[in-house]
Amino acid sequence: MRLFWLSALTMTAFAANSILNRLALAEGAIGAAEFAVIRIAAGALTLSALVAWRAGALHPPRPDGAAVAGLALYMICFSFAYVAMDAGLGALILFAGVQVTMFTGALIEGERPPLLRWLGMGLALTGLAALTLPGAETRTPALSVALMSAAALGWGIYSLQGRRATDPLASTGWNFVYALPVVAMVLVVPVGDDVPVSATGVLLAIASGAVTSALGYSLWYALLPRLAASMGALAQLSVPVIAVALGALLLEETVTPLMLAAMALILGGIALGLLPARPWRKT
Repeated sequence: MRLFWLSALTMTAFAANSILNRLALAEGAIGAAEFAVIRIAAGALTLSALVAWRAGALHPPRPDGAAVAGLALYMICFSFAYVAMDAGLGALILFAGVQVTMFTGALIEGERPPLLRWLGMGLALTGLAALTLPGAETRTPALSVALMSAAALGWGIYSLQGRRATDPLASTGWNFVYALPVVAMVLVVPVGDDVPVSATGVLLAIASGAVTSALGYSLWYALLPRLAASMGALAQLSVPVIAVALGALLLEETVTPLMLAAMALILGGIALGLLPARPWRKT
């Protein structure tokens, strides 16, 4: 039960990242590049301070190249995708892609998910597919969809690497530190984004980086070793449901009956996939 509640808290933090990013960009409070850089810088500073406070000093380990690359790809593409995409739809595309990436990684590594997990994934993905139907009012530019799909690939790789973390807080902290200069490169790339940086935008980026990213990702890295890759992927499909609800409440994004039905399928699929596999008994 404790694992369930910690997972629920982590998924809420993930959904909050979509809300904070979309809120900042939709209000024109900051540009996508600046949001991404401030977000990861705030996370790096927060985690470095926590690691130093706990250990008394900072001892840089060798970078985990795959985790750093995945985190940087996610941070950059996630931010730019939300220039023209609703928070709920963005979370939908992100975690649908994460689902595919993590299940593929699990199969490559030799994991054999039980039948219930496959059925749960199928039911949840059916709900996700329903959200893309015309009646769901989810039209968005193809570039934004492509960027969020790339972010999904990055996050899926980052999550798969996280299952090997022996010190979640330190691993997350150093991943943020090493990814910071990579993400900062977007500031020198001409992207046609001339949105002025406001105090509100900076505060939203800091909140996303220092709280819902830094602390949320540390908790996620702590949970991942206790979850199979396929189960971790399935659990994250709850994020679009949370993001759609928060988007409707805070950003006045549209929620249709079709979207509600799709979210019910997603939650049902998650519940089915997380049921413990029991062997058949002869009677």
